[in-house]
Amino acid sequence: MLDAAKTETPLLEVNNIEVIYNHVILVLKGVSLSVQEGGITALLGGNGAGKTTTLKAISNLLKSERGDVTKGSISYRGTDVQNLDPAALVKRGVIQVMEGRHCFEHLTVEENLLTGAYTRRDGGTKINDDLELVYNYFPRLKDRRKSQAGYTSGGEQQMCAIGRALMSRPETILLDEPSMGLAPQLVEEIFGIVKNLNEQEGVSFLLAEQNTNVALRFAHYGYILESGRVVMDGPADELRENPDVKEFYLGMSDEGRKSFRDVRSYRRRKRWLS
Repeated sequence: MLDAAKTETPLLEVNNIEVIYNHVILVLKGVSLSVQEGGITALLGGNGAGKTTTLKAISNLLKSERGDVTKGSISYRGTDVQNLDPAALVKRGVIQVMEGRHCFEHLTVEENLLTGAYTRRDGGTKINDDLELVYNYFPRLKDRRKSQAGYTSGGEQQMCAIGRALMSRPETILLDEPSMGLAPQLVEEIFGIVKNLNEQEGVSFLLAEQNTNVALRFAHYGYILESGRVVMDGPADELRENPDVKEFYLGMSDEGRKSFRDVRSYRRRKRWLS
């Protein structure tokens, strides 16, 4: 199904964008990627590669950090969206779950979840139905629904952040570092829920992740960033079996980690420069 979808117009398309902070610091250098409807796309790379900046460029959160998209374009369902404010983008169905979860610590878990429905105008009944849907995917949140979010565990806060995003009825979730600070068992649980949301609810995901191994097991397609550039992309199963990806990102070589920029055959393809 996903192979057929690759021939269709992408749901989200980022075309050759550059991002500059403080009018001086060039962070993204011609990044292009696409997200297919109904797919999970992984944005991979080490710390500082530009993953979070890419997500914030899409969700229009850069200006709060004195960042600007100075070149290129970002479109959603064929319409340019790079000049929309974040709330308008949420209404179009795109929402970001920030790195570090960022729950409202003084509010209860349930109050946090309900803040995700702030932009909706379809009535309390449907919102309550979606709240039950969130609890169905995250039964632990139902048990902790009256607890202050700041007193829940890291895994529960990550679930709360994803659940809050679901309350906006998104088509696409930009998920930033979902495994950060979580035990391996919780990481598997979170990614399993992402997979279920994708398959059962039709939510598309663009997830930024340093844990290449787990991301490529759950994603359909992947992009690898280094120093603000896309250096490699392909179907997730092919990337997972690629010997260079194994060496550089999966720790399956005794020769030490290298940069893709040191491997001539994996320099950026010309299409990234167009």
